[in-house]
Amino acid sequence: MPAESCHPLAHSRWGVALLASLAVFTPMAIDMYLPALPTIGRDLGTGDSQMQWTVSIFLLGSCVGMLAYGPISDSFGRRGVMLSGIAVFIAASLACAAAADAGTLIGLRFLQAAGGGGAAVMSRAIVRDIFPRAECARVLSLVALVTAITPMLAPLVGGQVLAAAGWRGIFLVLAAYGFVALALAWVRIPESHPAEHRAGLKLWAAVAVYAQLLRDRAAWGCVLCAGGTFAAMFAYIAGTPFVYIEHFGVSPQLYGVLFGLNIVSQMIGTYLNSRLLARHSLMTLSRWAAAVGLAGGTALLAAGLSGQGGLIAIVLPLLLVVGVSVLQASNMTARIIALYPDNAGAAAAALTSAMFGLGAVSSLGVSLLNDGTPLAMGLIIFLCCALAAAGLSPLFAGRGTGRA
Repeated sequence: MPAESCHPLAHSRWGVALLASLAVFTPMAIDMYLPALPTIGRDLGTGDSQMQWTVSIFLLGSCVGMLAYGPISDSFGRRGVMLSGIAVFIAASLACAAAADAGTLIGLRFLQAAGGGGAAVMSRAIVRDIFPRAECARVLSLVALVTAITPMLAPLVGGQVLAAAGWRGIFLVLAAYGFVALALAWVRIPESHPAEHRAGLKLWAAVAVYAQLLRDRAAWGCVLCAGGTFAAMFAYIAGTPFVYIEHFGVSPQLYGVLFGLNIVSQMIGTYLNSRLLARHSLMTLSRWAAAVGLAGGTALLAAGLSGQGGLIAIVLPLLLVVGVSVLQASNMTARIIALYPDNAGAAAAALTSAMFGLGAVSSLGVSLLNDGTPLAMGLIIFLCCALAAAGLSPLFAGRGTGRA
């Protein structure tokens, strides 16, 4: 795509904010209804295991939807895919609000995730379409920051909606958000991937880029780095309720404050990344960030193994781990779509899908290994940070079949 874009969003004061609002469909729909899970289970007459399936099936639907939308948009354009995905999300959210049993809710959650995944992937692909390469990583950092903050704020919003309007009200709020996003996207986001840039690109060829990505060491490096860092953040989200509240006896109010500290650390990391990109390469900054994250993960594991240091020995390392999560996701997204400029949608979809997939695995690992101490969370986060650092090693430095 051209470096000097005439796309209106590239020069709009609110363009980045609008693209960020599309990127949050998936994390918002995952986390906003978490406080309501016990209530939903009682209301629908089912157990905790089936309620957990509504989370797992959503993550599966997100991965499937993201993988499908990428190559379709490379072949037929971003706008139609984006609007269709949001429409599916709205319809599924309304249907979830009316669900009468757990089985129906599980199926509808799959559709809701598949629809929301379209908006999430398209927001990143549109950034690649309309912004110059030098600015792409900075814009993606801002989009990723909003995406990372959402899982932390959404449960708080969901809890308030649950108290005021019940669990069905949460899905109505999600549908309302979808309506607003659809209206704004319809009016404000014209096609960013015009026909002349996709002329002759058949759908099967766009899908085939996934096979190309699997053979590309550089692409694997992007997946391991962004996915490992993202998975560490999901392990943090899954583990801290047990560690902070149950193990250390932290009050819900203080828990919210500690959560907020990590949001601040993400904002600092994103700001430094956007400023330093003007003087240092994307890969240099990512290697520095991986070292910071691995140091935090190592300290966290040491605290879990020794049982020494108390709460502060958990809080401080997490600031390092979570603080670099946003910039790694944005930098690796910028890298992979630069390697595949003609298949930016598919490349962004593959990376985003892998990030959510690894996030699901890490959160499940924390739940399965939880022994009431910080050890399980510390171990999983350390492994995720090590994976992220490995993705930036010389082994994954080659370009393989990708194109810069």
